Formats: sequence, C-alpha cells, structure tokens
Amino acid sequence: MTEPLLGRSINRLEDERFVRGRGHYIADHAAPNALHGMVVRSIHAHARIVAVQSESAKQIPGVVVVLTGMDMATDDIGSLPCAATHIPMTTPLVIPPYHALARDTVRYVGEPIAFVVAEDAESARDAADAVVVDYQPLRPVIALADAVLPETPRIWPEATNNIAFQFNRGEIGPVEAAIRSAAHIVECELINNRVVAAPLETRGALGEFDAASNRMHLTASAAGAHGIRDQLADSVFRIPREKLRVSIPDVGGGFGMKNVLYPEWVLVLWAARRLGRPVKWIGDRSEDFLASAHGRDSIAHARLALDRDGRLLALETRVLANLGAYVSTVAPLVPTMAMASAMGGVYDIPLIAFETRGVFTNTTPVDAYRGAGKPEANYLIERLIDIAAAELGMDALELRRKNIFRRFPHPSAMGLTVEQGSFAYSIDHAVATTTGFEARRKTSRARGLLRGLGYACFLETARGQPNEMAELGFGEDGRIDLKVGTHSNGQGHETTYAQIAADALGLPIERFRFRQGDTDDLDRGGGHGGARSMHQGGTALVMAAEGMIENGRKLAARLLQTTVDAVHYEAGILRVATTGQEISLDDAARASYQMPRDEFAPGLVYQATHLCDRYTFPNGCHVAEVEIDPATGHVTLDRYSIFDDYGRLLDPRLTLGQVHGGVVQGIGQALFEHACFDGETGQILTGSLMDYALPRAGDIPSFEGRLTSDFPSHANRLGVKGSGQAGAIAAPATIMNAVMNALGPLGVRHLDMPVTPCRVWHAIQMARGRSNEQAAQI
Repeated sequence: MTEPLLGRSINRLEDERFVRGRGHYIADHAAPNALHGMVVRSIHAHARIVAVQSESAKQIPGVVVVLTGMDMATDDIGSLPCAATHIPMTTPLVIPPYHALARDTVRYVGEPIAFVVAEDAESARDAADAVVVDYQPLRPVIALADAVLPETPRIWPEATNNIAFQFNRGEIGPVEAAIRSAAHIVECELINNRVVAAPLETRGALGEFDAASNRMHLTASAAGAHGIRDQLADSVFRIPREKLRVSIPDVGGGFGMKNVLYPEWVLVLWAARRLGRPVKWIGDRSEDFLASAHGRDSIAHARLALDRDGRLLALETRVLANLGAYVSTVAPLVPTMAMASAMGGVYDIPLIAFETRGVFTNTTPVDAYRGAGKPEANYLIERLIDIAAAELGMDALELRRKNIFRRFPHPSAMGLTVEQGSFAYSIDHAVATTTGFEARRKTSRARGLLRGLGYACFLETARGQPNEMAELGFGEDGRIDLKVGTHSNGQGHETTYAQIAADALGLPIERFRFRQGDTDDLDRGGGHGGARSMHQGGTALVMAAEGMIENGRKLAARLLQTTVDAVHYEAGILRVATTGQEISLDDAARASYQMPRDEFAPGLVYQATHLCDRYTFPNGCHVAEVEIDPATGHVTLDRYSIFDDYGRLLDPRLTLGQVHGGVVQGIGQALFEHACFDGETGQILTGSLMDYALPRAGDIPSFEGRLTSDFPSHANRLGVKGSGQAGAIAAPATIMNAVMNALGPLGVRHLDMPVTPCRVWHAIQMARGRSNEQAAQI
C-alpha cells in the first residue's frame, strides 16, 4: 500500500451490504424454538395498581405465560440501576426503585405492567390486549415548572418538591457581586424542548438461557454492550458478569437513547431463564414514542453581566431538568457534569455559577440524546449573546469577536482547560458566506416575506466515558480481526477503524474484519457517546497495531535467529536489515499457531487499553438564513453554512456526514420537534409520526462551508476531535437566532423552540397588537 488511507475520503465498507438489504438487525435475528413477548403498558400517567387480571389472556391459544411485577418480586429480580451515582451532587441523589414491571404504582403512560409470552407474536399481542388492569387513578404531575411547587403532590415520598438532586458548580457570591456592579445585565428564561430520538430502527431484544452453563445471553438493538452487561449482572440479576453475554448486531440509529438499560432487556432474559426457551421482543413505533428515553426537556433562567464595552463579566444559570418518572441510566450526568463542562461556550467569562435541579414528573424517563447537555449549554449562551446585543444596541457578531477565547491553553470558569481552538478563524469564514444577505432580504421583503440572519458559535467538550480497549489479531483464515469496545449505530466505524489499522500496519484495508458489540470478544468497552470513538477507541487501535507489530518482531527474531532489536517492520514485512532476511507478517501469524501459547499469542493478537480522561474541544461557527411568511408563520430554512474544527480529519467526507446528520437533528428541534403531554392526564399527545414532526428532505437546504484540519488535538495520538454530536449542538441556536433576527423588527422579543407556524404567527399577531395599542395611545 503506497497511498496513505488516513485523511482520504473512501466509500464506506459497510454500505454495500446495507444498501443491498444485507444488514443484520435484531428483527432479523432468529433463535430456534423462540417465544415472542409483548408488554402490557400503563394507560395512566399516575395510578395505583389494584389488580392485574390475566386469566382470559392465558386462555388464548399459544400463550405460555403472563408475568407480573409480583412474579418478578418472587424471583428476586433487582431494579434497574442508575450508572451515574459518582457525580458530586450538592444534595443527595434520590434514586427510587425502577422495576422492569411496575408492582403497586405506575408513574408514566407506557410503563410496563405485565409481560405476555406466547408461541408467536400475534398470540402475544392478542393476549396483551386481553389483560385487564384495575387502576386507582392518582393526580399526575406533568408540567416541569409546577412540579417543584410546594403544593404539588410528590411522585416519590423521598423526593421533597419532586427534586431528585441539586448540583452546583462555581461560586455564587463572586458572580452575584459582579452582576451587581455590572454596567449591563441581560436576563432570560429559555425552554429546551423535549424530543423523541426516533431512530430508523425501533428497539428490540432476544433473551436466551443455557441451563448447562447457567449462562444468559442478551442480543439487543442497543449501544454499549459492556455497560448493559455490567448493570444487568451486578444490579438486576446479581450474577457474575461472566454468566451474562451481551451482543449487539447492526443498529439502525440510536443517538444516545439505545445506550440506556431498559425494562425489556430484563424481561426477555428473565422470561428465557424461567421458561428455558429463547424469548424475543420487538417494539413498534408507538412503544418507542411511549417508552424509549426522551431527550432534552429543561428550563433555564440566566443572567449575563457585561461591562460598558461589552466584555462579559459573569454568568449565573439556574436550570430545572426534567428526569421523567424515574432516574434513567445516565440521566443525572446530562444536566450536571456534561452541561456544566460546556457552560459559557467559546467565550471568556471569568465567573460562572451554575445550578441544576433534577425534577421528577409523571412522564417518560429522559436520558442522553445527541450532545447530552452540551446543546442545552450552547443554546443558552448563544441566545444570550444575541439578546444582549439587541438590548445593548451592539452588533451580535462583534460582541462574539470581542469575547472569544484568544489565548491557549485557556482555563475555563467551569474547571476545564481548553487546549486550543479556531474560534476567530471559524467566525471569519462564516461571515464570508453572508455576502449578499441584504440584497436577499430586500428581495424577500418585496415578496411580503421576512428574512433573518443568525450566527452561533459552539464549543463541545468531547470525551464520553474515559478509557477504551481495542484488539487486533490474525484469524486462521488470514483475515485480521479488528475489535473495539465502542459501538457504531451508523457512524461508519467499520470503515474508519479499518483505515486506522490499515494505515498503522501498512496493509490493504480489505484485510481487516471489523467486530464490535460482543462482551465475549472484549473484556471491557465504553460503547459510543460523548463523541469518543476515534479519540478513545481509535487511539487504542493504534496501540493494538503497535503491539501486534511487536509480537511479530519477537516471533520473527525467534524464526530468523536474531535479536528483536535487529528486526524492523514495514508494510507487512519483518526484515533484518543487516542480513536481508525477512518474513511476512502473514507468515509470522501462521507460525504463531504452532508456537507455545505462553510465549507467543496465536495470530499475533494484541489487546491494548487506552487510558485517557482528557477532553477534546470541537468548535466552530454556523450561519443560517431563514425566510418567514408573516401570513402563515411558516419558517423556511433557506441557507445553512458550517465552519468547524474537528482536528485531524481521518475521513473528511465521513466526518462531514456526521456533522450534517447532527445539524438535521438540531434543525428538527428548532423548527419541528416537541414531545408533548396533556397537562391534566399525562397522555402523550405526540405519540406517533402522525403527530410528531420530523424534518424531511424538503426542509433541509444544501449545506455550505468546510471543515478545517489545521488545529489537531493534543489529547490523543491521532489528533482528532469528536464530530458525532457537534451539529446538534450548534444548529438550534443558529436557527433560533436567525428566526429572532427576522422577527425582531416587528417587536417579537422571544420565542421558544420549536418555532412552529402556529407559534410564529401568534407571536406576530401579538406584536402587531401591541404596536396598534401604542399607536392608539400616541
């Protein structure tokens, strides 16, 4: 191989099988003699369970068993754990029991109550419909702001005012002093709307139990096999980890929600162990809306202090973060450590005080969703900058330029050291794309339309779970098995990891066979999340390649009867320079199978662990232009430009694809998406794609801009910065700033996401009404 693979855009290796319909997803996974499960879910947001009547269901042909929470208690099955108990909270974290089947009370619509297992899916569905649950309804707590009021009923007795925790970072005293003495104070309250992850593939799982080995096996549409195994083994079934295998086939999207431990994972394993047969459950789209973890959902109140010249002095932020009815897997991490790490964005704010309270409501549990805390933090500061510019009569772009970090490394007020960034570079390039805006605005005005221009910078604190493991080894067929503890949900890991390994070993990319998502393959793994895969897993893979070469050198030295130091490696050849003797890495690998295992690893296999808790800092500046029809309130996203820094680009086209995907999700949150519940009953009002609007191809403009590779990270050997979440971090604020820029001349001062036609039209009418009143008074 003569041409380097890293830095080139190549066709994704996995795409051929995907576009030919040869992907292997959980619904494709078959097990001999498998049974089918169906979940009976609560129709109430809050109610006591008086009785579960299942006799009629059991009489339906094909039904094997109907399991309830009482059966689960009898079998001593533990509750679902929270994996984020290490966070230094200001008040103790309240973690109520979260059973896979509700026992005496249900706390959100869609909570599992019973699990029907039958010979086929149709019989299971009919039987689930025949289960009758006798409820005693209780008053639900739905609105986040109302949940913390003293007169509101408690969802959990141990959670005063429905508060699960309080988290503080930064000293409030100096911040308040700075605010008191500031020349200008800007204040705002922003709602970050709840969203549904809506992956292309719904969740599903298969549970198996081998009585001979007393071992369970979960196959699921999930992400992060090792974390799920550890939680199930340690807390739910309380068995040694080696007695539980978790494997994950192809996954059709996840965006964080498939990292979560779900009740259904427990149910299929428990039922399989009880019945001695595999049990399969495939959720439908309605179940995904009801019972898969939702994202975002917070209210932030902030005060920003500035001096007379527009320098930022201090930021105070108080957040209410909706947890839903339970503390989901990593939910407390999102509005605390994750959000705090990105608070203040790219701006040099000397003093920041940040407070979050996690709040219980009778709604679907909330957990990590693309960006997980960073979009919320970035949305807050970028909207504040625009609001401050408008109130102070300053140019929003110049206010940004005045306050960005310019010296690196930069210690942030939240305790992180930002190693470097290209903030000014990105802003300058973003501005260049706005040429001709005033002419376009004039043309829009002539058509009776409003046009707005919006900017937003972003700074992501990317790391995810620290540390990662990778392994390389020759199989007996001559292919090289590549294993990493991360997990792809469509990001293209099969391609990029092969590029890294091929580059490190100097071998053709087709020699590598990618394997992921199986706890029997690797001892540990952090899955995906936090834009960590290349930073953590890619570096571990480089280390594994170096270890494989070292194993090859040792074996070559034995075979060629020389010292290890005399053997050099290049592009698949192990050579002794002084004698000209050589052996191929392939031949050394074949020979390794004949050597003593205590001396040489078969297949030259090498397993490496990358120990790293350092962050990378992806950053950039996005620009949006919107056009608004004041007669209908419809917002059209007309132009969108991206200028981002992700360090070294291993595959530029693949990286850009990740950014585009994140931007589209940010567009969805800004313009369309909102998971809504009825305030009285807690019924989800957006429980299907008939009611929940996702962005479509016609809603998305052609993206402009570029990615720079001129600022490599020093946090890892590859020089990469995470790219998987950035688009979703930058887009909401960019679009909302453009919308408010368009509506500002009419007197509209504030709108929350999503800016639906109804919301925009109503705001315009209200503004016009105020103008008419003012004119009448004059």
